[in-house]
Amino acid sequence: MAKRPSTVFVCQECGAQSPKWLGRCADCGAWSSLVEERAEENGGVGAGGAGSHRYALPGASGSARLYADVQIAQQARLSTGIGEFDRVLGGGVVPGSLVLLGGEPGIGKSTLLLQAAANMARSIGPVLYSSGEESEHQIKSRGERLSVGDAPLYLLAETCLERIREEIVRIKPALVIVDSIQTVFSLKFQSAPGSIGQVREAATQLLFAAKGQNVPTLLVGHVTKDGSLAGPKALEHVVDTVLYFEGERHHSHRVVRAVKNRFGAVSELGVFEMTSAGLRPVPNPSKLFLAERPSNASGSAVLCSVEGSRPILVEVQALVSTSMYGSARRMTSGVDQQRLSLLLAVLEKRAGLYLAGDDVFVNIAGGMTIDEPAADLGILAAIASSVRNRVIPGTTAMFGEVGLAGEVRGITQAALRVREAAQMGFSRCLMPEANIDAPSSSNGGCELVGVSTVGEALDLLFP
Repeated sequence: MAKRPSTVFVCQECGAQSPKWLGRCADCGAWSSLVEERAEENGGVGAGGAGSHRYALPGASGSARLYADVQIAQQARLSTGIGEFDRVLGGGVVPGSLVLLGGEPGIGKSTLLLQAAANMARSIGPVLYSSGEESEHQIKSRGERLSVGDAPLYLLAETCLERIREEIVRIKPALVIVDSIQTVFSLKFQSAPGSIGQVREAATQLLFAAKGQNVPTLLVGHVTKDGSLAGPKALEHVVDTVLYFEGERHHSHRVVRAVKNRFGAVSELGVFEMTSAGLRPVPNPSKLFLAERPSNASGSAVLCSVEGSRPILVEVQALVSTSMYGSARRMTSGVDQQRLSLLLAVLEKRAGLYLAGDDVFVNIAGGMTIDEPAADLGILAAIASSVRNRVIPGTTAMFGEVGLAGEVRGITQAALRVREAAQMGFSRCLMPEANIDAPSSSNGGCELVGVSTVGEALDLLFP
């Protein structure tokens, strides 16, 4: 029988294994992504039974139980002391949950988690903050700026997984923060920290520690060039909640978005403002994004967007100019460029606005990213306003999905959008005809104008 090789080559993109090095992964096609790692021994069921395997769930029962016999233990969520962060988590941190927070370098992940750790240490109990990228003195200097004070917050500058688990057992904290998961390594593997095997092992062992000791754990994850979380895709399946920390470096506000949450709503949004004293929650994002809106400028429209359960009013800006080159340019910021190309084709075919030889630039003011179809009507209105050089009335807000036939389709949560527009002082709301039957008691005195086609909407905006 051939002897099993002591090392294997693992793809750092998809986790596929190969007995020899390959220039290109046979599974995902990535180039130069195979890294040599020590092969794991076959962990079959030995004398200790199935529960002796190191990947066996702690406290798992050996036999199936009837659905009706399972008792649900109601546990109160733990507040982080930051309202916007609790909103994204679904009302607070669930005991025993594993949360993954990813974002660009320098966006403020460590600042947000240190603020949450200090608040929970004061209100609930001791918190363990383990950092593999900073020393205790560096964390302390940032904590002085954030006014952490004398909270029972334990700092650990460690990258060894076994040492971190020992400290969790010794301190018995109410919350564990690991910054970041890509710097943690296990002594069971010889590969470098951040590799597929190390990240998978660290996440799995921290999951068992969270579930076995009922301790909520927050992990910080690096992101790749395209903005996705680095490491194996299985990392997102292991954790209970995946959060993305977004924002532009040149803007003061930051956005935390939930893309996976087993204990709350998906696509929930939390808005923060970066200040010298740390991140400050923004309870009214619509006021923030509309604060610098020009009053009499063409190419500007206000659209009502819904992120999770929160309505947000944002300004969409468009600029259409004659192209000085052979081919027209289409550039977007905060809007999908392919969606813009589709909407421009609808404008040309259904509304008679020919833009084939013009450069079109679309921007969501404030650095927000809007990807829901309800923004279609606002984008088209801003482009038409720039083409005709006509100003959209400052008291008009709009929302609606636009189809390829030029029809304006109904969308969800129309009453919520209208109520937010009325609270922000808008007196007229352009919306799909299918949603015009929203209860009049919830519109706050805002005039509801229903449209069924793009041409009808443009005639109402630019009579």
